[in-house]
Amino acid sequence: MSALAAPSGPAGPAGPAGPSSGASRADLVADAALALLAERGMRGLTHRAVDEAAGLPQGSTSNVARTRQALLELTVRRLADREARVLALHEMPDPRAGLDALVDALALATHRALTRNRALTLARYELALEATRRPELRAHFDAAGARFREQLGALVTAMGSDAPARHVLSLVAWADGLMFSCVAGTFHAEVPGLPDVRAGLRELLDGMLGDSCRGVRGDLRGGSPGGRIPLA
Repeated sequence: MSALAAPSGPAGPAGPAGPSSGASRADLVADAALALLAERGMRGLTHRAVDEAAGLPQGSTSNVARTRQALLELTVRRLADREARVLALHEMPDPRAGLDALVDALALATHRALTRNRALTLARYELALEATRRPELRAHFDAAGARFREQLGALVTAMGSDAPARHVLSLVAWADGLMFSCVAGTFHAEVPGLPDVRAGLRELLDGMLGDSCRGVRGDLRGGSPGGRIPLA
């Protein structure tokens, strides 16, 4: 079974977003499904295969998710939870920390998705493609992604963005393009290091938020320089 579904330490800036040791039966099923998607693709995802990959008695997956659609929806929800741990938006810096702090935080999140959580990213692409063929799955996939987009929108707005929707689209498109190219595309053998990811994000964010971010720092001068901003 892939390392994607192997127990690991708590997620954070330096850790992968693996399943926790106290995972529920539904989470064990979904984690095994994500591992199978990364290893075998959509055709390898069956109830029987999930039972075997999770080390569960035959029929366990059917008890948790009776239909294939239910299994896919369960897997999408688990994907969203685990990717939230990879991205760790709740740990993003206060706007007063400046653009460099934002670049550092987003670069770490992107690099984690490219390296320690590469299989999880690959599973996401399998589910994204399946969602293009299943309108009922599309709604669940889009809802899971909306949580990240809304948090990112709140963050760039707090940093002084005058066009948060456009800036979020550009950031997501840049990160998705980099991850697809390096996980499944022509750059799969040339994963960039953290300094390169940071440099690319710095170029992008400086063009978006450079002037406005400096304005935010000026407006907030005199406040506490540290802390976090709530992005619920």
